[in-house]
Amino acid sequence: MCFPLLLLSAPGQRYLITSTGALYILDVLPEDGLNNYRCTTRHRYTGETRQSNSARLIVSDPTNAEPVILDGFDHREVMINHRVELPCKASGYPTPKYRWLKDNSPLELDSRIHQTISGLLIESAQPSDSGTYVCEVWNSYGNAEVMGRLYVKQPLKVVVSPRKVKGSVGSKVSLSCSVSGSDEYELSWYRNGEIIYPGNNVRFTGINRENLMMEGMSKSDGGAYQCFARKAKMSAQDFVQVILEDGTPKILSSFSEKVVNPNEPVFLVCNVKGTPPPRCTWSLDDDPVIKDSHHHLGHYETHEGHVVSQLNVTHTQVQDGGVYRCTCSNSAGVVYHQARINVRGRASIRPMKNITAIAGRDAFVHCRVIGYPYYSIKWYKNSALLPFNHRQRAFENNGTLKLSNVQQVDAGEYNCKVMVQPNKMDSQSVHVRVRVPPYIQPFEFQRFTIGQRVFIPCVVMSGDRPLDITWQKDGRPIPASLGVTVDNIDFTSSLRISNLTPDHNGNYTCIARNEAAVVEHQSQLIVRVPPQFVVQPEDQDGIYGKTVTLNCSAEGYPPPTIVWEHSKGAGVPQFQPILLNSGSRIQLLSNGSLLIKHVLEDDSGFYLCKVSNDVGADVSKSMYLTVKIPAMITSYPNTTLATQGEEKRMSCIAHGEKPIMVRWEKEERIINPETSRYVVNVKEVADEVVSTLVIMPTLREDSGFFSCHAINSFGEDRGIIQLTVQEPPDPPEVEIREVKDRTIALRWTMGFDGNSPITGYDIECKNKSASWLSAQVTKDVSPQLNQATIIDLHPSSTYNIRMVAKNIIGNSNPSNELTITTDEAAPDGPPQDVTLEPTSPQSIKVSWKPPQKHLQNGVIRGYQVGYREYSPGGSHQFTIISVDSTGDTTESIVLDNLKKFTQYSVVVQAANRAGTGPSSQQVVTKTLEDVPSRPPENVLAVAKSPEVISLSWIPLPREALNGNLQGYRVIYWANLPDGELGEIRNVTTSQPSLELDGLEKYTNYSIQVLAFTNAGDGVRSEQIYVRTKEDVPGPPAGVKAAAASGSVVFVSWLPPLKLNGIIRKYIVFCSNLHPMVMSEFEASPDAYFYRIPNLVLTRQYSIWVVAVTAAGHGNNSEKITVQPLAKAPARILTFNGTVTTPWMKDIVLPCKAVGDPPPTIKWLKGNTNGTPTPVLVDGRRSVHSNGSFIIRTVKAEDSGNYSCVASNNWGSDEITLNLQVQVPPDQPRLTVTKTTTTSITLSWIPGDNGGSSIRGYILQYSEDNSEQWGSFPISPSERSYRLENLKCGTWYKFTLTAQNAVGPGRISEIIEAKTHGKEPQFAKEHELFTSINSTRARLNLAGWNNGGCPITSFILEYRAVDSATWTTAQRTSLTKSYILYDLQEATWYELQMKVTNSAGSAEKRITFATLNADGSTIPPLLKTGDPISDNMSGSGGLKMVVTITSILVVAVLVFIMLMVLKRRRREQRLKRLRAKIFFFFLINLLSKNTRTPDTVNKQQQTLRMHIDIPRAQLLIEERDTLETIDDRSTVLLTDNDFGETNKQKSSTVTHTVHYQSLSQATGPLVDVSDARPGTNPTARRTAKAGPAAARSRYASQWTLNRPHPTSSSHTLTTDWRLPTPRATGSVDKESDSYSVSPSQDTDRARSSMVSTESASSTYEELARAYEHAKMEEQLRHAKFTITECFISDTSSEQMTAGTNDYTDSLTSSTPSESGICRFTASPPKPQDVSRVMNMAVPKAHRPGGGVSTMGQTCLEPQRSRTLKRPPPMEPTPMEVPSPREVQQWQPGTASTLPHRDVRERGEAAKLSTSQESLLDSRGHLKQSNNPYAKSYTLV
Repeated sequence: MCFPLLLLSAPGQRYLITSTGALYILDVLPEDGLNNYRCTTRHRYTGETRQSNSARLIVSDPTNAEPVILDGFDHREVMINHRVELPCKASGYPTPKYRWLKDNSPLELDSRIHQTISGLLIESAQPSDSGTYVCEVWNSYGNAEVMGRLYVKQPLKVVVSPRKVKGSVGSKVSLSCSVSGSDEYELSWYRNGEIIYPGNNVRFTGINRENLMMEGMSKSDGGAYQCFARKAKMSAQDFVQVILEDGTPKILSSFSEKVVNPNEPVFLVCNVKGTPPPRCTWSLDDDPVIKDSHHHLGHYETHEGHVVSQLNVTHTQVQDGGVYRCTCSNSAGVVYHQARINVRGRASIRPMKNITAIAGRDAFVHCRVIGYPYYSIKWYKNSALLPFNHRQRAFENNGTLKLSNVQQVDAGEYNCKVMVQPNKMDSQSVHVRVRVPPYIQPFEFQRFTIGQRVFIPCVVMSGDRPLDITWQKDGRPIPASLGVTVDNIDFTSSLRISNLTPDHNGNYTCIARNEAAVVEHQSQLIVRVPPQFVVQPEDQDGIYGKTVTLNCSAEGYPPPTIVWEHSKGAGVPQFQPILLNSGSRIQLLSNGSLLIKHVLEDDSGFYLCKVSNDVGADVSKSMYLTVKIPAMITSYPNTTLATQGEEKRMSCIAHGEKPIMVRWEKEERIINPETSRYVVNVKEVADEVVSTLVIMPTLREDSGFFSCHAINSFGEDRGIIQLTVQEPPDPPEVEIREVKDRTIALRWTMGFDGNSPITGYDIECKNKSASWLSAQVTKDVSPQLNQATIIDLHPSSTYNIRMVAKNIIGNSNPSNELTITTDEAAPDGPPQDVTLEPTSPQSIKVSWKPPQKHLQNGVIRGYQVGYREYSPGGSHQFTIISVDSTGDTTESIVLDNLKKFTQYSVVVQAANRAGTGPSSQQVVTKTLEDVPSRPPENVLAVAKSPEVISLSWIPLPREALNGNLQGYRVIYWANLPDGELGEIRNVTTSQPSLELDGLEKYTNYSIQVLAFTNAGDGVRSEQIYVRTKEDVPGPPAGVKAAAASGSVVFVSWLPPLKLNGIIRKYIVFCSNLHPMVMSEFEASPDAYFYRIPNLVLTRQYSIWVVAVTAAGHGNNSEKITVQPLAKAPARILTFNGTVTTPWMKDIVLPCKAVGDPPPTIKWLKGNTNGTPTPVLVDGRRSVHSNGSFIIRTVKAEDSGNYSCVASNNWGSDEITLNLQVQVPPDQPRLTVTKTTTTSITLSWIPGDNGGSSIRGYILQYSEDNSEQWGSFPISPSERSYRLENLKCGTWYKFTLTAQNAVGPGRISEIIEAKTHGKEPQFAKEHELFTSINSTRARLNLAGWNNGGCPITSFILEYRAVDSATWTTAQRTSLTKSYILYDLQEATWYELQMKVTNSAGSAEKRITFATLNADGSTIPPLLKTGDPISDNMSGSGGLKMVVTITSILVVAVLVFIMLMVLKRRRREQRLKRLRAKIFFFFLINLLSKNTRTPDTVNKQQQTLRMHIDIPRAQLLIEERDTLETIDDRSTVLLTDNDFGETNKQKSSTVTHTVHYQSLSQATGPLVDVSDARPGTNPTARRTAKAGPAAARSRYASQWTLNRPHPTSSSHTLTTDWRLPTPRATGSVDKESDSYSVSPSQDTDRARSSMVSTESASSTYEELARAYEHAKMEEQLRHAKFTITECFISDTSSEQMTAGTNDYTDSLTSSTPSESGICRFTASPPKPQDVSRVMNMAVPKAHRPGGGVSTMGQTCLEPQRSRTLKRPPPMEPTPMEVPSPREVQQWQPGTASTLPHRDVRERGEAAKLSTSQESLLDSRGHLKQSNNPYAKSYTLV
């Protein structure tokens, strides 16, 4: 059902303010009369405001009235491109209608010109818009009009040319000024801001003085020249810069006075500049230099524009001497330079010319002397020496005489005398004439009038005769046509004009000249002319309403003034002045004519044109203007109504000059009166003509504009009548404006109203399923409205709507019917049963149920989950996460990345397409506890006493606890003096301080502090070190004393077990009881022996030792009694004990014995059967002369009990030393215990510590398929580690290395783990396209699931299927929707998307088609076309199928062949194993086996040892020589060895052995175990994830080789290559090379939680089994046979090997798991003993025994390919031990070897490592200065 309407007013406002300030009120309401109205104005610039008085509006009921103009215009001006409004507003009832005409034609309205409520608005006015506009206004009771003219002005634009003016002084400059935008303007010129007037050198040309011409420019004429154009209030200007250079010539460089010898050349140069370039001439003593054979002239112009003039005089003679002058001139001026050139020779005077001087000016007389030298120059006149008055000056140096202000008395003869030699003179005379210039008496012209006579005399009052007097007019000779007579009489000349005319105006100049000068005088003649008519006014007619011009023009000098007067009517004229105002209808033109616009009847009458100029009498002339009346319509109905089908009459009355013709038109079509429905009747009434149009009957098409036209000889007029034929209206056109959930907004367009105002509308609304009879109708909707809103509808319901229009004639038919469905509304209810479940310290699971069904208001498509911290300091803003609806009864989401142990409040809102519903009630929960994220800060430790350390720290802040603090844990351990670590202990406390007691005295402790919660331990603080205080030491651990002779006793002791400080010294006490005498002897702190001499034979002495520290004396040791003896038995001063040393070092086992005679030393080593045997002495083991036993390059096999036996004739003594060799720690056992999206937690179990405490761990990690490894150092007390800030959904590789005092151990197995998350996926149930039309497609991207990892890239590409060009869009995030624009209509498209996150990427491809323009679909995508193209495409498809099929068949065949070959190779290998393989464990003890067959036979037993070597294959083949594989050795493998093996012809590849503690420059350190299954880096790198993915693994076979006899293969690393000479044919004692032949196998699948144990064991286990076997004496020559081996390649198969010549038994059993080989060892048979003895038994590995350079054959397998392993450890430096390091061993210590000779030291290399070493930033091991670091020496 429908509900009542909420009616809205039409768009727009009722109040309108025009540009002129008028206020319009539309649709006046009664309440408008209650307001007061004021107008407020604001000054645009000053901001001042003023307010008018108030006004009231009287509102009355509307009454019928014709239109009355409220606002109009008669003239408007507007600038081009500006906006202008032509007002036209009228009042009347009914509301008037408007129509606009331009230049008597209907105006076409468009987007630029449109009609507004207040008039006509023209946007961006153009010149074509200028014209006369008429606004016609009418209603049914009358009409009115507004007429005005619009003038569109263009801005003035001025351009001065040329744009660049550059000249010189004296030049001519012409400027032109062009003006656009108007034809009428005033022009003025300015120079530097001052107006320019015409003058002698300045003149203007052109109609408007647009051309400026200037001659003889001076320096001051330069600057900015402006041209101003003005018209009314508009002005414009432009300017140019005139640059005038001072072009006056200037001499830059010249010549100077000089003296030359005869025949010597002279070269004179003048360098001058000027504009224009000057021209230079040369003169000698005022005479021009003539070019001849020895006078050469030349000039040229430089690139700077300078002129260089040259004069070259060759073969100079005496007559070439004199004053040379260079004169340079151009239009700007003249410059000269002169200097005297003296030519040696007899002096004389050059002949002089007579001189004419001008009276009143200065004169110079030169005496030109040639020759050089001369002594003086003097001037005489009348024998008198000059000067003799003040006007005379003689220059003796150059012979010049100056006469100032020459007078007549200066005329006469002057004599120049030169003393050319002593007492010898030479002279010349010159005559000076004085001439007087003319002087003209000034004259002026008086004021003359035309026709008068003129006489002007020009009198030359003084000056020498003869005189020549002439006249000029305006600078030119006087034309004869002017009739001017010139009379010359002696010294006068007169000008006579008998009849003055205007042509005589001008400037007249009198010019007088004589021999002395030319002078002139000028005066202006002005002839005044009385006024006279050029055009006289005459009677004329003017047409009413038009424009008329009354012509009248006159001339005279000065220009006359014209005044008009008017007398109305045809009677006796009574002239009155005409007032001429600006903008008036009557205007005076510039030529004197009178212009009358819009002529009225009152304008008829007499007009007088009066002319005057104050010269003679005024002139005037009158004329009569007759006004003619054109035909005019005086009466007609503006509008009229008719009812359809009735008769209608319309009449109009015309007035004007007869005859008048009247015709009728309908909308510019002439009506033919003879038509059946139109009749025209015409009649004359008085002086008017009445014309009537009859229409019968009226039809709808008769509605419109009728016009009656009245025409006579003087014009025409028309009356426009609007005929309205009324009928019932047409129905409105209804359309939807807006559809909402509960409302529908309609908009309708009024149809034809039947020419009668619409009185209202009826709106009908019904449910779609109901009939119109039950529709709800809203009646009489206001006709002023064109839109309405239906309210209170139900969401998602369908309705039918239509309308009916009404007027006074009747109702319209129903409108078009609309079917509309309301939108969905936002849900009205919240989700139900919201529950929270903390799942981790940073995540909460939120669960809820959808809102109640009746409150959903549509389909629930998703939810918004908002959460925030529920704490006072938390954010008040919810963080919103959008979740798509699954449609299940219960929805859930996990909130990640929350703060730990923090309360959160959560609300949930349901959402559909319409929006989001209300929120649920807040539910609060707290995230789970976690371990603290930061360590305690400012941990301070202070030693309070020798056994107490006080600790304090700052408590953790709340935000770092991540839970409830349970307390603090302090972890500490002692760093013992021997470099080992003490027991790691920990204590807990609830306070931020603690005292550790019961500690060892004077011991360095490492301390760490952590906080812990219920979730576990937090982050440990950095290690701090503190040492307990010093105390007195304990007693020495042991004391021995023995007699060395009858007077000497040796004392030895051990350091105290508890040093408690730094031992400063030892005090040895010796006491004799009879008598009681006690002696003290001090020993240094590092001495453990003391010799006490001078004792008494056979007397007993008590001896004890005390240690001393800074704290004082310690306790006494036990007292021992000793007696000096002459026959002293052998006694050993060294103590029993344990000696610990790192492997690969040199060790000295001391045995200091005394006795008399000196005892003999013998060393024994204990065996497993308990019977000691003598130690083996070889190149590595030796006994020193002092009795010490030296072992070089200690190995694990050297561990055991060593006995030293000392004996002499009087007795023997024995001690036992237990040697313990420390090795690097075993690899830890690494596991993954927990993973999240950004973190992985690892745990591990330490392996064997190698006899030395673990000092720490180094964890290395790398992203899968990455070359970069990161590392973290870890404390030795930790057993787990969590890596944060990892990439989501990414595989990582991890290894762990333990470190002890020896160095870093072997790298653990590489394990792999993956953070949570996966690549994006697109949900299949989601539709990809929301909508598709002909040019756009909207994509629904909400179906993409990010897989738990944020989307990092979204790439979308699409193209038409017949196009090769893709359109690409790329984003860094994924939006819910995306729109494809500008698609082609009716086209199939191919679309592909790629969405990427850190876990991977996913792609989706689909095809779609756009619709036709009418919205219809297009046919499916089929390949159709002409048969030829179809055939070709079909053939192409067939070819492609055949090609693909062929490739697949070939690939299958190749695969089958490879499998067959592989199987055959495996069978051949197994056969070879059965026939040829035998196994040896190589035994090399102290030296080469030299035992006899008898000895062997004695030891031969039936013992058989069965050894299981799990998950490894060892194959030792007999070649030419057998070699030893040392304990704990590692192998450097490269990718070449793994990837290229199957390509090599040989089944073995040679590799280099090196020790684990070394690092290689060629690649990372790789254990032999890394070549076994499951740990191959290459296999891990290339493997794919997933259970079904198989990866390659490699089981290695070891083959020992004998090198070629002529070459050595003692190879370690490239850093250890030392050449060793060998005798030809000698047997290799040892070899460091072996071969590995990898075989391929399968590895287990990888998962996110990777097992820490591989499918194969380490080769370390193999080495240990070998160590075990070689300890059995009876197995030293045993033959080992493989009993069975379970070999895994691509399939599992069991194999049993046959025995060989050295096997006497064969056992069989079933292997326990894949990759296990079982071996049986039996003693050799008697017949094989000799054969065994003849074999080259290898000796133990001894790197110091000489190393040769590796040959090419050894280098080839090691190619430059790098394993994807952790970065290598940094190589440790190699050193030669210094003498300081070589010292005697003392009890309880381990010492290096004694000092050796230089040659031995040169062959030794020392490597040092630190127990505290960590990896640097590159992953390399860095050195440390830790005081507990140990080093070892490898020789």
